[in-house]
Amino acid sequence: MSVLVNKNSKVIVQGFTGSEGTFHASQMIEFGTNVVGGVTPGKGGQSHLDRPVFNSVAEAVEKTGADVSIIFVPPAFAADAIMEAANAGIKVIIAITEGIPVKDMIIAKEYISQYDTTLIGPNCPGVITADGAKVGIMPGFIFKKGKIGIVSKSGTLTYEAADQVVKAGMGITTAIGIGGDPIIGTTTKEAVQLLMADDETEGIVMIGEIGGNLEAQAAEWIKEHGTKPVVGFIAGVTAPAGRTMGHAGAIVGGEDDTAEAKKRILRACGVHVVDSPAEIGKKMAEVLGVTA
Repeated sequence: MSVLVNKNSKVIVQGFTGSEGTFHASQMIEFGTNVVGGVTPGKGGQSHLDRPVFNSVAEAVEKTGADVSIIFVPPAFAADAIMEAANAGIKVIIAITEGIPVKDMIIAKEYISQYDTTLIGPNCPGVITADGAKVGIMPGFIFKKGKIGIVSKSGTLTYEAADQVVKAGMGITTAIGIGGDPIIGTTTKEAVQLLMADDETEGIVMIGEIGGNLEAQAAEWIKEHGTKPVVGFIAGVTAPAGRTMGHAGAIVGGEDDTAEAKKRILRACGVHVVDSPAEIGKKMAEVLGVTA
């Protein structure tokens, strides 16, 4: 079993022929992802990376049966790309684009709520199921198949956590990079729920950061409904108050938004919190009783 994407997923790339789309689509194909085509308006009928190019997502879905889309569309047009994908029947939309205007995302999130679709991102590294599919920009060689799921706001910390977990002998089921923008499609809690329900996932790494209350919401749910151990890390302990740090959503708006406050909440809810990202793999191994 897997979460969101697997070897049977039929993936299209929106912004297929651009430099970012081309580079990452080629990496996804090399990983073994079933990329069935891509979309670049005005270039329909062409071939790119030995895959067909379509003018619209609707045409791509009709011709290929695609059910997953990854978006490498410039910020000014990315919200429209998200809505187009939902309207065309795509079930999992992964928006990599950074810098989409908040106003645009408010409209897009409301629009796609009427469809049976799951949005990951924007401003995220994507989703990867080890030995299944890489739909994103993460370095695929790090993710070896195993039993730990990852939910993270941070791209680089996703890779760091995966590397530690793999080296500790546990491996990865699915890693979900939810993105660090103020408005995202799938929350920390929703991603944790997906992994809690996955038969192959035995433990979960939850990586958060300053700003917002997504981690607290997830922790409260874990306290009430969690059935698997969760190791947590919150980035931004040394961040100055009131300043955006890295991600557009990583800004402290109140006393509960700080890293220390979030860590207290997580610990109170039974999450195994580490103070350094270097401790993630070791802590998970300790919690599961795994010896290298």
